[in-house]
Amino acid sequence: AVQLAEFGGGSVQAGSSLTLSCVASGYIFPNHYFGWWRQTPDKEREGVAAIDKDDKIIVADSVKGRFTISQDSAKNTVILRMTNLQPEDTAMYYCGAEMGSRFYSDADARRKLHRDLPAAWGQGTQVIVSS
Repeated sequence: AVQLAEFGGGSVQAGSSLTLSCVASGYIFPNHYFGWWRQTPDKEREGVAAIDKDDKIIVADSVKGRFTISQDSAKNTVILRMTNLQPEDTAMYYCGAEMGSRFYSDADARRKLHRDLPAAWGQGTQVIVSS
């Protein structure tokens, strides 16, 4: 099974930037996708961005233009660069991964980001943005 470890959370002022890293270990299937989801105590887990093995990317409308996702396959690392952070971005950020699947279409990517949560999760890293 794949194991995920997140790094890079913290407390910042509004308008700041943060970069989150997710390092995967264990067997990575040829078909796979990784992504970032976030959650606050009063809300369900929300999809932020995801990337599949072919570098197909889906980004949530709520963060589009501010957050970017990328991966370094050689290092089994997925990066979430967050800019112009706002207080509403405050959440626990989780790295997720699904093995044996990828994005077969734009609609499929949206479904996998927003509805079909992946099977593997990291422990999460806290991001706090103060105004």
